Amino acid sequence: MTHHIVVLGAGYAGLIAAKGTARRLRRRGDVRITLVNAASHFVERVRLHQLAAGQPLRNLPLSTLLAGTGIDLAVARVTAVDAAARTVRIDAAPYELAYDTLVYALGSTADTTAVPGAAAYASAVATHQDAVRLRARTRDARFALAVAGGGLTGIEAAAELACAHPGLKIHLVTQGDVGPGLSERGRRYLRGALNRHGVTLREHTRVREVAAHGLVLADGGEIPADEVVWTAGFRVPALAREAGFAVDDRGLIAVDPALRSLSHPEVFAAGDAVAAYGPDGTASRMSCQTGLPMGAHVARGVAASLTGRSLKPLRLHYVWQNISLGRHDGLTQFTRADDSPVTGILTGRASARFKEAVTRGTVVALRR
Repeated sequence: MTHHIVVLGAGYAGLIAAKGTARRLRRRGDVRITLVNAASHFVERVRLHQLAAGQPLRNLPLSTLLAGTGIDLAVARVTAVDAAARTVRIDAAPYELAYDTLVYALGSTADTTAVPGAAAYASAVATHQDAVRLRARTRDARFALAVAGGGLTGIEAAAELACAHPGLKIHLVTQGDVGPGLSERGRRYLRGALNRHGVTLREHTRVREVAAHGLVLADGGEIPADEVVWTAGFRVPALAREAGFAVDDRGLIAVDPALRSLSHPEVFAAGDAVAAYGPDGTASRMSCQTGLPMGAHVARGVAASLTGRSLKPLRLHYVWQNISLGRHDGLTQFTRADDSPVTGILTGRASARFKEAVTRGTVVALRR
């Protein structure tokens, strides 16, 4: 009898999980793998700020990336998962997929529920569609733009848009320190770079509301803006919670150290959808640098579960954080294995070239 593995999501984690599983089980004639994704192409999420700034990105069809793997591709949106029946409902033929093993890697989107008005008035850069919409809104821009959120997504969006559109007046607003995962040395460089690129930085500034005319602050002040970009946090789809999988308070799938669902052992999860924590209890950050090793580990786990071998725990080992500050500037913050920053940094053109090499190398790895 054929064992059907269904992988939901073809982002960094899902694609590497599907291809890794296929590679490990390629000699098994009783295994079938189906990869479900809403788009027919792979989205380089780490480049979405470039797309938003008007730079063309290469097209990476999933059919090309999956060529020769034996993986079936279903281009469709997942509408529901029935954990009891072990089926996935999708919005295109065949409309329902039965699974024996499920890999859940549906990723995340911008969390526009945090403050009133964000969903109605703010743009985002969390998906390909978000970036395309923002590009259209800012293509010929000569106005004011406010970016809410001082993490990597907000920093890269603000810097890239500032470099691409010198006529834009850009504010970057964060309720804490900008770049919270950086060393003080890294943060000093970042502040200087944003200033050089014409970005006005507002740290320790809490947003109370997003309005049609800009940001309303908790202290009663306002930052007028013709366009607001919301990058202050991410959320995951409600599908896992609705399916009855064990989840945490954010809706992330609760997993054991091998990334197997605590409530449903036939389910593995990877990427932004996972409630994964380090030895100190700190949540793993949502990033390509987390998703790729998770996807690879899930591939090993799925293969082990089908061949009677024991599953091993995932050990994440971080090395750096790469931050784009336009096409010719950047900041690489080197880290300990637990993702805490060390004093060492790489900056300027050298960092920009380094990040470009890493990003290109990631796609090369996904082609294998």
